[in-house]
Amino acid sequence: MRLTLEIWRQKNGNDGGRFVRYEMEDVDHHMSFLEMLDVLNQRLIAKGEEPVAFDSDCREGICGMCGFVINGHPHGDQPLTTVCQLHMRFFHDGQVLRLEPFRAKAFPVVRDLAIDRSALDRIVMAGGYVSVNTGGARDANSLLVPKEAADLSMDAAACIGCGACVAACPNASASLFTAAKISHLALLPQGGPERRRRALAMVAQMQQEAFGSCTNIGECEAVCPKQIKLDVIAQMNRDFIKASFTQRPEAGEIAG
Repeated sequence: MRLTLEIWRQKNGNDGGRFVRYEMEDVDHHMSFLEMLDVLNQRLIAKGEEPVAFDSDCREGICGMCGFVINGHPHGDQPLTTVCQLHMRFFHDGQVLRLEPFRAKAFPVVRDLAIDRSALDRIVMAGGYVSVNTGGARDANSLLVPKEAADLSMDAAACIGCGACVAACPNASASLFTAAKISHLALLPQGGPERRRRALAMVAQMQQEAFGSCTNIGECEAVCPKQIKLDVIAQMNRDFIKASFTQRPEAGEIAG
């Protein structure tokens, strides 16, 4: 299969960057998308040129490292699929593919398709955990959790932090990511004691990282490879509003 790749090349965050065109003449339809880029990079290195930088790790759709935009779609246009799980059989001979990094002020470009997503890590660090010192692990059946709550919590916990929601949102909002990290704890008994403080701290950190505001457009849900629903944003907003009116956080509890 023959493909034309138009790839964003940028040396660092201060470089202007530009699209560079590459011709791939013998792409095997059994390849994954990242394997196709590996082949391209091997050829570039053989010619003494700089390989295309992109993030990847597990290549199993779990870690969230591999995201970039393919023809205007974060992770490509296949639903519920990360780039590393995208295969070349979904493309056709002669197709032109334009690859570029996720675009957001909070996601500065490191090089080419690789971006710095540490802003998402800092949101989690602000409160996405249970800090109660409980000693050893309790027996699994000693703390009863309703089936519905367990299912909703597991759905929210499926978020892999890839940042596709931010890339798709016209406002570059991280609300779906932040809400998923808040909700998967808020829905369980273990997350209850810090529920409101967690919402205040993580929303404050999200705002400090210069993400945009949510205006309920829904592009985030549409591109999420783990099918995180907008319902978690409603849950986050409820927790945040309740916390804002009923709890005055102590100094140092809210990041920033």
